[in-house]
Amino acid sequence: MWDKLETLAARYEEIERRLADPKVLKSPDMLREAGREHAELRALMEVYARLKKLDARTEDAEPLAHGPDHELAALARDELRDLKEEREGLTEEIKRLLVPKDPLAGKNIILEIRAGTGGEEAALFARELFEMYQRFADNQGWRTEVLSMSAAEKGGFKEVIAQISGQEVYGKLRYESGVHRVQRVPVTEAQGRIHTSAVTVAVLAEAEELDVKIEEGDLKVDVFRSQGAGGQHVNTTDSAVRITHKPSGLVVVCQDERSQHKNRAKAMKILRARLLDLETTRQQQERTAMRRSMVGRGDRSEKIRTYNFPQNRVTDHRIGLTLHRLAAVMQGDLAELAEALAARDRAEQLASNAAANTESENRRTGA
Repeated sequence: MWDKLETLAARYEEIERRLADPKVLKSPDMLREAGREHAELRALMEVYARLKKLDARTEDAEPLAHGPDHELAALARDELRDLKEEREGLTEEIKRLLVPKDPLAGKNIILEIRAGTGGEEAALFARELFEMYQRFADNQGWRTEVLSMSAAEKGGFKEVIAQISGQEVYGKLRYESGVHRVQRVPVTEAQGRIHTSAVTVAVLAEAEELDVKIEEGDLKVDVFRSQGAGGQHVNTTDSAVRITHKPSGLVVVCQDERSQHKNRAKAMKILRARLLDLETTRQQQERTAMRRSMVGRGDRSEKIRTYNFPQNRVTDHRIGLTLHRLAAVMQGDLAELAEALAARDRAEQLASNAAANTESENRRTGA
């Protein structure tokens, strides 16, 4: 890690010289490229500079800690303890900054929640999970908009699809994809027995038109009359839209709006997100062939978390983290889970990068 930091520091100095070069200043393309690389490295180099200053202070304090002046030595030892703690924090920050930034991290998301095994109890929990994410989004200052929703008989959701917009939404919620299992006594259970139900969550990075190119000829668009629960018509015009993407076989239906135009726009937004997710998953699978991450990467068939209501416990199975404050989590307090998952993923990426660098060095030296 330290050799890489020195290499990046040398590169940073070179870029700063380029930014002062009249030839670069006269070229918009060269200036833009140098400015982009400088911005990417600036935060890392600022932390690295603080670390080097801290190491210099440590070097000055160590002789005093072992000197003949007992009072001065005691002060120096106290300072060394503080410096060591600060160094550990800076080192962790550097590790975080060394992990390549996910290009999708800053995107908005399309959140899809579907009831799985468990019937009405699963549908009720699907609604509770949606409300949990909605509260988390509110706490983050994000905006939530329901794009499509299919209600169950007892007030739950068979399926709900929503857009969440804000800063770093995908980066913070990307690890929520997977199967969420709930263990509790359903309100319909007369015997007081604990049941296990499951809900599937998919977190898709929202795709702009530039991210995913969709040919009009690849689409089959059907319109039909919107229907509500029990088959009752909620609209007397053909405003519901079903879009089939023929190359992938993906099908999206939107019927919540009274306007066919609005339903089509929502359906296209969901379709673009799903197509981007397909491509992202393909690329991740290629990388996973070289690196098996301990943090689930969004496989919707993977059981990622269990919510045990009788024990007030939530357990994330990917990282072995158990929190005994389920009520707070269901109120949208997901920060600890999100950060723990992100930290484990960063550690795995750093380990993978280190292994790749060692292998590359061994090939270069013939070791």
